[in-house]
Amino acid sequence: MADTIADTRRLFSKPQNLNDAYGPPSNFLEIDVSNPETVGVGRGRYTTYEVRLKTNLPIFKLKESSVRRRYSDFEWLRAELERESKVVVPPLPGKALIRQLPFRGDDGIFDDSFIEERRQGLEQFLNKVAGHPLAQNERCLHMFLQDESLDKNYTPSKIRQA
Repeated sequence: MADTIADTRRLFSKPQNLNDAYGPPSNFLEIDVSNPETVGVGRGRYTTYEVRLKTNLPIFKLKESSVRRRYSDFEWLRAELERESKVVVPPLPGKALIRQLPFRGDDGIFDDSFIEERRQGLEQFLNKVAGHPLAQNERCLHMFLQDESLDKNYTPSKIRQA
């Protein structure tokens, strides 16, 4: 019976020191999708978003980067991850086909409120995907987040830890 008394004692955790509380987090990965810009005219019009990354994860070659991507680039990334990785890839915010119909009372897919809603959805998508350890090994994710232009004819491969 003496054993059961010993097992019920509280576990004391070591108090957190100031460095633990206020020092840099051990591993972090922050991705912001911001600054939407609509470019082009007529049927060639589209919106790009700035994708900013800050991380200290050793697998990323740049600790900070900023690239511009359009919705179709996000679709490309999602398709590549689905094909190449063993990750269940979350959905993107919808295609907004209704918003592309003519004779609307607003700017359709170029309406500020729609662009903001899409921006938030794209940011959530990227943070979910990039936070997955298996997705972090995929060359397409690194290219999407850090290369100025996407080489859609790239050779899929795994990134090895530096």
